[in-house]
Amino acid sequence: MLPASFVTRASVAADLAALGLAPGDAVMIHAAVSKAGRLLDGPDTIIAALCDAVGPSGTVLAYADWEARYEDLVDEGGRVPLEWREHIPPFDPKRSRAIRDNGVLPEFLRTTPGALRSGNPGASVVALGAKAEWFTADHPLDYGYGEGSPLARLVAAGGKVLMLGAPLDTLTLLHHAEHLADIPGKRIRRIEVPLATPAGTQWRMIEEFDTGDPIVDGLAEDYFAEVVTEFLAGGQGRQGLIGAAPSVLVDAAAIAAFGVNWLEARFRSA
Repeated sequence: MLPASFVTRASVAADLAALGLAPGDAVMIHAAVSKAGRLLDGPDTIIAALCDAVGPSGTVLAYADWEARYEDLVDEGGRVPLEWREHIPPFDPKRSRAIRDNGVLPEFLRTTPGALRSGNPGASVVALGAKAEWFTADHPLDYGYGEGSPLARLVAAGGKVLMLGAPLDTLTLLHHAEHLADIPGKRIRRIEVPLATPAGTQWRMIEEFDTGDPIVDGLAEDYFAEVVTEFLAGGQGRQGLIGAAPSVLVDAAAIAAFGVNWLEARFRSA
């Protein structure tokens, strides 16, 4: 018998089912892995349990982003100085690491056999399962949190978002709500990005609503947490433990619509 202190694939899968994850679901996971407890197989325990919970017809997704540390070099127009270009590795969906700021799970999922990754560097999403190709294909390079993105497809597919011990202000799907919200003064960011192609590195200017800061003036840095907290207080979503981690499971379409309404109620033009 295993020590009681271990959190296992089977126990995590049971916790996921109790929280409301079901066969056939598409679920985007945000995880603070250390909060789950003593995982018998490390982060792979969570990935395997998620796959068990959604079954062969389901899909597991995570927000990957990438390690674009060169961004400190760009000028006011978002361009990279010529003398630096040859030193900066290009974004390659098959090779570039997921950003470390999002914890270890996205990179573990990215390197799991069968996982696919979308082609927008900063908005890239990894997916594993039945609809992984559909979720990650043809990701627009401009405005990669909007129409045609994996986030938009998660909403369209009736998917879910799981916050496994993760801070509520890291719920990436709310960037899709920011894109959709009809409010004035959205910040726009333009930056050159190196892309790996069969012909070599190609630099492309990418335009996006600024996701690094609140999208308009007057919002707290962590305002996503306020949105999610109000959503849960209204009786939507489910809360419980996954292993030892306090966790939240929400419907993707519901939280996105709530985020749009939340923003528009505060900032829509008169």
